[in-house]
Amino acid sequence: MSETMRAIRLTGPADLEGLTVSDVPIPDTRPGWVRIRVKAFGVNESEVTSRQGESGPDFSFPRILGIEGVGEVDAVGEGVDLAPGQKVATMMGGLGRNIDGSYAEYIVVDAANVIPFDTDLGWDIVGALPEMLQTAHGSINTGLGLQTGQSVLVHGGTSTVGLTAIAIAHDLGATVIATTRNPAKSDLLKSVGADHALRDDETLPEAIRAIAPEGVDAALELVGATALPDVLSLIRPGGTVCFVGALSGAWTVPDFDPFNIPTGVRLTSYAGEASDLPARALDQYLNAIESGAFKVVIAEVFEGLDMVADAHRGLESRREPGKYVVLLPAP
Repeated sequence: MSETMRAIRLTGPADLEGLTVSDVPIPDTRPGWVRIRVKAFGVNESEVTSRQGESGPDFSFPRILGIEGVGEVDAVGEGVDLAPGQKVATMMGGLGRNIDGSYAEYIVVDAANVIPFDTDLGWDIVGALPEMLQTAHGSINTGLGLQTGQSVLVHGGTSTVGLTAIAIAHDLGATVIATTRNPAKSDLLKSVGADHALRDDETLPEAIRAIAPEGVDAALELVGATALPDVLSLIRPGGTVCFVGALSGAWTVPDFDPFNIPTGVRLTSYAGEASDLPARALDQYLNAIESGAFKVVIAEVFEGLDMVADAHRGLESRREPGKYVVLLPAP
C-alpha cells in the first residue's frame, strides 16, 4: 500500500482555483478510531465558508475540508468493532474542521461518529445523505418531536435539509407546509412530500392561517434567525419552532426580546451529532430510498477530487436544487 494519498489540503483561505489536489501522507489509525476509504462525499455551505477563511474558532488551517463522507472501513484501531470492507457513513465530530475531512482518499475518524450500513444503492446516492439526513432527521425527531397527524412548516423548503425534512415529515404522516421564494419550485416541494407549497413573501402568514387557523403545530426555521418572530407568530400554543440554519446568513436576532416569543410557544434549536442518526434509522431511510418511497434530490454528481472546485461553484451559484456530490473512483 502506498504511503501517500490524493487530497485537497488548504494551508489558508483560498478561492476556487485553490482547491487543488496534492499528495499527502495516509493518516494512521489510533485506538478507538477508524480509517475509511472514501467513496463519495457531499459538498456543504460550511465548507465554502471554511475555504474562504470565515469559519468559527473550532476551525483551523492547514486543513483537509469535508464534514461528511461515505466509504468502506480500511483499518481499525484497538477497541473498534468494525471489519474492513464494511460500508460506513460519517459526519460531524470536528470532521473537516479540527480534524482532516473527506476531500481525500482516506479519512480517520472517531468510531463514535461512524454509522455502519448495508445497501445496494450507488455511492453517488449514499454520498448525498449523511449530513442532510442527520440534520433533517435530528431536527424533526429531536428538535421538534414531531408526531403523526401534526402539521409542520418547513421554512426554506428548497434547501437540501428542507427537502429532506419534507420527505421525513411526510413519511411520518404529518401535514407538511413548505415554502419557497421561487414559485417554479413548488412542484419540486410537492414531489418530495409537501402537502402545501407556499410562496415565501408578504402573503405567507395569511396563506398559512388559511391552512391552520389555530396555528401550526411545529416549524423548522432554515432561512434565518431574523425570520423567527414572524414564524413564531404562526405557531399554536404548545407548538415548537426549531432553529436549524440560516440560508440568508442571519444567525442572530438583533435586540432580541424573549417576550416576543408568544405565550406557550416553544423555541429551540438543533445542531446535532452523528449519534442522532442511529444505524437502524439510516437503514430504514436507505430501504425507503431503494423502494422509491423516499426521494433524495441530487443536483449534480462530479467524479474525482479534481472536480471539487466545480462542485463548490455549483453550490455557490445554487443553479440546481439538491445536493452536490463528489464521487471518488475505485483505486
